[in-house]
Amino acid sequence: SMNFFEQELRKFFEKNHAFDRVNFIGKACYGTLGDRKRMKLEFVTLGTHQKYEGIKATVLDKTDGVIDSLVLKFSDIWGKKKINNPNFREGMEPHIWVYNGTPEWYAYEPTPSDYKVFAGSVKEYAELFREQSQELHTGYSMNQQM
Repeated sequence: SMNFFEQELRKFFEKNHAFDRVNFIGKACYGTLGDRKRMKLEFVTLGTHQKYEGIKATVLDKTDGVIDSLVLKFSDIWGKKKINNPNFREGMEPHIWVYNGTPEWYAYEPTPSDYKVFAGSVKEYAELFREQSQELHTGYSMNQQM
């Protein structure tokens, strides 16, 4: 059966058009950025065991290996979320935790719009590394385009 992490990665990235193709493998997924580049996306803990606070994006080149990587924290992109719980009056930072061996979102479950916003941030990052097809190289420098 599909594990929780794969299920969640699909919610983020299956319909996100940052990639030409996307494959889901366990806790990670891989998207293609042109012929030679891939982006690996995986849930990561940031110092607390079994508390997944974001997704790490790693850009890989087929021959040169890792080009760049970035951790996107859920709370950086979504902000703190208000929940109906007196312990979190200021809102809480969304994350996945593993409780009794079962991973789940803790107290706040992302909305379809949350998934879309997060995928949009990944797409912006991915676009920095996407290989442009030849016909786009018309001699404009980056400065002229911006």
